[in-house]
Amino acid sequence: MQWVMASAAAAALPFPMIAQGEQAAAAPAAAGYGTDPKLLPPYKPGDFWPLTLTAEQKKTAAALADVILPDDAYGPAASKVGVVDMLDEWMSAPYPTQQHDRQTFLQGFSWLEAEANKRFGHPFHELAIEQQHAICDDICFAVAAKAEFRKPAQFFSRFRTVCASAYYATPEGWKAIGYIGNVALPSFDGPPPEVLEKLGITQTVGEMHDKGDRVTR
Repeated sequence: MQWVMASAAAAALPFPMIAQGEQAAAAPAAAGYGTDPKLLPPYKPGDFWPLTLTAEQKKTAAALADVILPDDAYGPAASKVGVVDMLDEWMSAPYPTQQHDRQTFLQGFSWLEAEANKRFGHPFHELAIEQQHAICDDICFAVAAKAEFRKPAQFFSRFRTVCASAYYATPEGWKAIGYIGNVALPSFDGPPPEVLEKLGITQTVGEMHDKGDRVTR
């Protein structure tokens, strides 16, 4: 649950609308956690609300997440750091943004599997990486997508946003982008010179004196 809350900022970003008349499966019934959630105790998946993804849908989600965030020099693949579990928690939450995403993702997974079988005769997660890329290349940029791929491209865009939000809320994701927050420092000498130079500013805070007063120019 703490992980979901850490990723919730992504919900403020624009997300695609689902065409009228298309419905996903009914959302799991849940009351939610109200305005005063208890986030300190440990929780197991499904403790807050029933989860959505089936075993097959998790395979689809994992394969697509790994296309977007593969195992490379920056870090492990998305599926190796729990991104699919966070995605399942997110889209199962009984709130408007998450339920909108739930419908978008379930319909997107269905399209992805149908397209994989139509083109290559196998489920998406069983395809070679080149075959997965061939499908994703048609939907990875909504603005440039052909007419028949525009709606799947909207799904891909939103899925990518939520997956990235989950990935970069993990220690592995922090390492990938060089984030070193929450680390105690014996001293702080100000921003690195190369950062100041890039920003075109100069350091205006001096060193701390023994008496604790700060020199400011």
